[in-house]
Amino acid sequence: MSDETLNTDAQRRFPVPDYDEIPADLRGRIDEETERAGFTPNVFAALAYKPSHFRAFMAFHDALVDDTSLDREEVEMIIVAVSGVNHCYYCNVAHGALVRIYAKQPTLADQLVANYRQADVSDKRMAMLDVAVKLTEHPTEVSEADLQRLRDAGYSDDEIWDIGAVTAFFNFSNRMALFADWRPNDEFHTMGREPRE
Repeated sequence: MSDETLNTDAQRRFPVPDYDEIPADLRGRIDEETERAGFTPNVFAALAYKPSHFRAFMAFHDALVDDTSLDREEVEMIIVAVSGVNHCYYCNVAHGALVRIYAKQPTLADQLVANYRQADVSDKRMAMLDVAVKLTEHPTEVSEADLQRLRDAGYSDDEIWDIGAVTAFFNFSNRMALFADWRPNDEFHTMGREPRE
């Protein structure tokens, strides 16, 4: 994709490099994602500013979504609930689109962003979200009782670990997105708005 260009508005506080200046392995990853999504998500353009961090960020992200005991819908729900309380514009919009797609519910992401406590989710998933938000807002107050609540709700220890790991990683991601002023692609705003059969 030698004619590929990255959105220079992907982040507003640091420059976005030219596509041809990015190391070949990262161009390959960008090309794969662009082919899959039909556009280049701006997070790739933003992270290209620092290639070593791009690699580490994406490696951990991929581990979280590929090697998890949670279903992808739950992973994305955690991300959006956490991003909602952190007021992360990029993740609310980008991962909100993924919630809509995986949950096949066009209103769920908006509920999670506005006030996750009013979201139309099961009691089990509400327990998951409560603990994720507590870890986000009051990390020193998370206790064994919170983990036991998740066990009582039906989550395994592997799933509980993954709830914590997804929450922790996306608190980091939210803070980088806010710090660098990452901007979501326009495409994310409309994805998954129509109910799927």
